[in-house]
Amino acid sequence: MQSLTALVAVAGLGLTAGAGAVQASCTFLMPIGGGSEPVVEKRISPPGGVFTRSNWNTDFAVNRSFASYRIHLQSASSDQGLFPVAAFLRFSDNTEFRLFTENVTLEPEQRRTFGPFPAVPGRRTNLVNVRVGAPTMPGSIGFSYRVSVEGCD
Repeated sequence: MQSLTALVAVAGLGLTAGAGAVQASCTFLMPIGGGSEPVVEKRISPPGGVFTRSNWNTDFAVNRSFASYRIHLQSASSDQGLFPVAAFLRFSDNTEFRLFTENVTLEPEQRRTFGPFPAVPGRRTNLVNVRVGAPTMPGSIGFSYRVSVEGCD
């Protein structure tokens, strides 16, 4: 549990790069169906089939407008891992915008932050989806990770 606390502490610094390192006000988004903690821990499952689904997607609820979003990922495995990560903003009209797709390598307990990604002007974001895993990289099955998302003003 210390690792979860450390991830929240590091992710919650609220610093953004730029002239004079401006302090941003950021709020952790809560996972949909994921309990009462903003950090979700998962192990990459095999691809879904006819009767099963993969656990590759984690959705975070957006309950108000934010200027930008940051995604935090941390290895929870004891070995180095290479795995695909993608993130999307989903809008109230059921459309989405891909923020990034990247193959990520993490050492045990290593953290990585993606963003900040600006909100899309004129669109109402209602969730942030983070997908970790893909059928094109079966070697990533079994890798454990922690993920959280922040909305920033």
